Amino acid sequence: RLQASALDQEGSSVRQFMGDGQRQYLSGMYLGGQRILILMDSSASMLDSTLVNIIRTRNMSDDRKRTAPKWQRVVNTVDWISTQLPITSRYQIWQFNEEHGSVLEGSTEMWLEVADRDQLNGVISSAEAVVPNNGTNLQRVFRAVANMNPPPDNIFLITDGLPTLGVRANSDNLVTPARRMELFEDAVEELPGGIPVNIILMPLEGDPSAAAAYWQLAQYTQGSFLTPSDDWP
Repeated sequence: RLQASALDQEGSSVRQFMGDGQRQYLSGMYLGGQRILILMDSSASMLDSTLVNIIRTRNMSDDRKRTAPKWQRVVNTVDWISTQLPITSRYQIWQFNEEHGSVLEGSTEMWLEVADRDQLNGVISSAEAVVPNNGTNLQRVFRAVANMNPPPDNIFLITDGLPTLGVRANSDNLVTPARRMELFEDAVEELPGGIPVNIILMPLEGDPSAAAAYWQLAQYTQGSFLTPSDDWP
């Protein structure tokens, strides 16, 4: 009933993205699926692309963190994806840093209906309220993806670099590039097979291996890989 009502009112899209002008988005990403999972990295590095400004911004107020330009791009990307979701599909939006969970409190284990426009608008508002902090544990969130029932059939991963944390505790305070690659490989092993992973990689200095690693993950899963321009979306 929700789907039929939405189709009658809006054609093929439940929401509209309020961008600049009549911009076309030729990303090459597969936007379909019956159960679409959006994974939004909400670690502290999503505050800025430079290490100096990440350290500076993470000591500011939560309101200042939410308005950080890089984080606003992340939220806008989630917003844009939400406008492309097929009306007949279900979806979920998780944030993840050291922990993970749906941006809509209490719905982590649920699939939500795209056709429920009011709920979808509320979910995007909840995404806008997220405050980036802490490190990145990709292994934990991929393990949770593997436990979803029913599983997703399309994943969007919005991140900016290799993980800094794993399921097993690490006694070292310094996470080396080699260790970050190990953490990434451990995380990928948790992913169930047969699910495309579409990766949107935001800029971050000091992590030169990230682009190649995520590109390979996209290729391996038959997903897509995008490093967006400064004005996207």
